[in-house]
Amino acid sequence: MSKTHDAKRTAQNAKGLIFVISGPSGSGKTTLRDRLLEDKILRKRLAKPISFTTRPKRSKEQNGRDYYFINRVQFEAKKRAKKILEWTRYLGYYYATPKDYVQHQLRRGRDVVLCTDLKGVANIKRLYPFNNVSIFVRPPSLGALEKRITGRCHKTGKKEIKKRIGLAEKELRKASSCDYQVLNKRLSYALARLKGIVVKHTTQKNRRG
Repeated sequence: MSKTHDAKRTAQNAKGLIFVISGPSGSGKTTLRDRLLEDKILRKRLAKPISFTTRPKRSKEQNGRDYYFINRVQFEAKKRAKKILEWTRYLGYYYATPKDYVQHQLRRGRDVVLCTDLKGVANIKRLYPFNNVSIFVRPPSLGALEKRITGRCHKTGKKEIKKRIGLAEKELRKASSCDYQVLNKRLSYALARLKGIVVKHTTQKNRRG
């Protein structure tokens, strides 16, 4: 079966929407997603896949809550078994979205919210051309972004911070590929904007369905 035919079949079986939140490291996209899921109404409508990653676990993270922490061999095995919907490599580590979980939720008509990079956004658009809403979270400035990265990853070396900023500049130049852009200057305003986008599209879907 061709990849094109497989993608069409995947899209046809989807009844729910995928909200894909993207943005550079330190933009606040993960925090916004988590705050979104704290909403009493939206958390009943939205499902959050827990991603796989090969990077080391940070001090406050929990396996199975923040990520599934796996090694490179396990990651490659999941790829071969077609258990991964989309993946990316960032600063030497792999991040991937579990395929079975997402497809199960979409077939049930439940909406899914996930965080990924712009490569992941493009893959989701290809797989679910009529079921995706992409949102890019912008930092107020590169200077503010650098402060966030330094504050969050205080043990991160200057060389890695420089790499993160360089990657952020590239992502910001391609932000227009997303359906919406949300400026995260103040978290409360950005969250209200994000909620508005999600409510708008879930309401439209329910009216059609």
